Amino acid sequence: MFDLPKYGDGICLARMAGLLEALGTDRLLLQRISVVVTGSNGKGSTAAMCAGIGRAYGLRTGLFTSPHLFRFNERIQVDGVEIDDDALARLKRRVEAVIATVSNNMGEQFGAFEALFALACLHFQESGCDFAVFEAGIGGRYDPVRLVGAHETCVTSVDYEHVELLGNSLELIVSDKSDACAAGGTVVYGENCRGLRAHLVEYNRARGCTPLFIRDDIRIDNAVTAASGQHFDFQFGYHDYRHLEVSLSGAFQFNNSAIAVTLFLLWLQREQPRKAPDRVETAIRAGLRDARWPGRLEVISQDPFTVIDVGHTPDGIRQSLASLLAIHGTEDWILVIGASGDKKAQEIVGALAPSFDTIICTAAHHKGADAQRIAAAAARANPAASLRVAASIEEAVRLAGDVAAAHSQRIYVAGGLFLAIEYATAARGGRPQDLHFF
Repeated sequence: MFDLPKYGDGICLARMAGLLEALGTDRLLLQRISVVVTGSNGKGSTAAMCAGIGRAYGLRTGLFTSPHLFRFNERIQVDGVEIDDDALARLKRRVEAVIATVSNNMGEQFGAFEALFALACLHFQESGCDFAVFEAGIGGRYDPVRLVGAHETCVTSVDYEHVELLGNSLELIVSDKSDACAAGGTVVYGENCRGLRAHLVEYNRARGCTPLFIRDDIRIDNAVTAASGQHFDFQFGYHDYRHLEVSLSGAFQFNNSAIAVTLFLLWLQREQPRKAPDRVETAIRAGLRDARWPGRLEVISQDPFTVIDVGHTPDGIRQSLASLLAIHGTEDWILVIGASGDKKAQEIVGALAPSFDTIICTAAHHKGADAQRIAAAAARANPAASLRVAASIEEAVRLAGDVAAAHSQRIYVAGGLFLAIEYATAARGGRPQDLHFF
């Protein structure tokens, strides 16, 4: 997309401010219309649901997410429509020209994610967005999304990830993500952050930020997870919504849904305090019910029945597995597993392998850890399992299909984003090696 390294020089905040100014971005408008989503797992789903609520409310809504799964344009959407190729090319040229000038003046190298964030800000401004949802790339303290200056942000969950950048403790990681919020704003924390509540209350005190916690300040009750659908009751302040239907699968989506609803309510209270309660509730119900987000416990085939999951941290993988078995049952599964070489492969395999009798180990074309290494970890985690090794994703698709057909089994593909998306691409007849990730 951009002829730039993934990361720029050092901390990007000053050069990003210079870039946005040179591009003519109205940062006061950006701050007024935006919310920001950070976290270790669940960011994409939460952002998609929050944007869906905004659209259902009648707001022209921008959505900035990463990474993309199949097509780069997925990252920037307005009212659920991906940016088209012409607009993407036009804005890319504009951003590149300004980056060249700012980079030369400051003597700093920009990163590709920074350039894309600036492009998204331009697109939303040109499109006349009333509401925008930005997903952070890494952390929050030094991520470009901090330039939004949002007063309503969230940390969907916290896990050990990017520790070389964010720190080697959960306190350090969640603190970094919390700093995406502007002073005096509100940070909504997901359920698995509750154990860090005492730290977060004190951490936010100096900047006057208000922390709110799912299950404590924001109630989730009567949650039901089933193959036929999911629903829950939500309560926050005087907002009390019963039987909210959630289209996305997995018990973890109750956490994400509640955060999405709360973010929108907080933003609406600031921007449009005299709103019609019935209209708000209708929008929330429609936004959650109609939300789509590929890759999270997504059924990609009925014959053979195949579910993929793009979770890539140990906690996220464990949550997805628990939901898979709760929704679809525990019997007759084949696990297709792999992990990225830069992730905790041993822990990822250890979280998945014990629950499956048949395991196919493979490696994604993009950053995939060696399949034999995955197989060795699986053998240690589950010595009784029947193990096979597939040298490529294409071979894994063929092998899993043959085994499933012979034994009337179902297929679960998990362990990493690249693995899941490459598998889905190959299963649909595409060439996973032609995918371009960021």
